[in-house]
Amino acid sequence: MAVAGCSLESVSCLHVAEHIGLGRYGDPLDPLGTRKAAAELERVVAPGGQLLFSLPVGRPRVEFNAHRVHDPAEVASWFSRCSLREFAGVDDGGVFRRHRSLDELAGATYACGMYQLIASA
Repeated sequence: MAVAGCSLESVSCLHVAEHIGLGRYGDPLDPLGTRKAAAELERVVAPGGQLLFSLPVGRPRVEFNAHRVHDPAEVASWFSRCSLREFAGVDDGGVFRRHRSLDELAGATYACGMYQLIASA
């Protein structure tokens, strides 16, 4: 069932998008899989609605047969209709902290970035 654009007040995607387009779950190979997933999530968020998005961040790469890792600032740039309210994350040392700057986890070996985004009206 298709979801109408700009119709959901709250959308969450927690550690899913980094797997899309890698072919592990019967999906076709697509190097832009994570970006396309992000675009679809943004499409369905209502004006003023919230999008919670998390994925591995750090030094960009594909971990063979597992997932993608993305630069934290690049991920934020994918959401042109949303503003970043908060970025939180877990660093390579396993330390979770809220209100991080995007560059704090850039270049990490394997960090987790969590984005709270609000769709513009």
